[in-house]
Amino acid sequence: MRAISGLWRWRHNPLCRATDLAEAWLALAALLLVLLASPVIGRLVGGAAQDALQRSVRDQHHARRLVTATVVRELAGSPLDADPETSTGPDLRSRVLADWTAPDGTARRGPVLASLKDPRPGDRFRIWTDPRGRPAARPLDPATATTHAVLAGVGAALATAGLVEGGRRLVVWRMVLRRYARWDQAWDRTGPDWGRTGAGS
Repeated sequence: MRAISGLWRWRHNPLCRATDLAEAWLALAALLLVLLASPVIGRLVGGAAQDALQRSVRDQHHARRLVTATVVRELAGSPLDADPETSTGPDLRSRVLADWTAPDGTARRGPVLASLKDPRPGDRFRIWTDPRGRPAARPLDPATATTHAVLAGVGAALATAGLVEGGRRLVVWRMVLRRYARWDQAWDRTGPDWGRTGAGS
C-alpha cells in the first residue's frame, strides 16, 4: 500500500516524466499479475495434473496384477532398473530366470528382476504383470502421483511469474531505448549551441 500511495503522489511531481510513470504502473501491474495470476495458473495446472495422474494410477492398478514367481536360476549380469519407483539406494535387484502364472492361468517363464539379495532356485518373490502375463513396472502409487502434480503446479506458477517478469523487463528495455533515442535527438538539436547562451562567448 505504501508503494501504491507513493506512486499516486509521484504522478504530480514536476520531475516525473511520462516514462517514469509508465514504468511504475508497469511494475505494479506485473506485481499484481505475479501475486494473483501465478497462483491461479499453478492451481489449475496442478489440479489438471492431479486428475490425469490419479486416473492413470487407477488404470494401472486395474490393469496390472501382482503374482508370485519362482526362481529357476540366476542370470549373469543385471541391467539397469527400468522402474524408477523401485530403485532405492540399498535395494539390490538380481536378474533371474523365473516361472509364474499369468492372470489368465497360463504358465510363463522369462528373465525378470527379483528383489532378492542371493537368489536360489525355488525362491519365491512377487512381480507385477500386465493382463497378458508379461512382466510390467510397478503401478504408480497415489502419493507419488500427488507429488508429481504438486511439482507441476509449482512449476507452472514459477513459469508464469518468470514470463510476467520477462515481459516487464522487455517492455522497460524498449522504453529505455526510446528514451535514449529521444535524448540523442534533443542533444543533436541543442548540442551545437551548448554553452553559447549566457556564457559570455
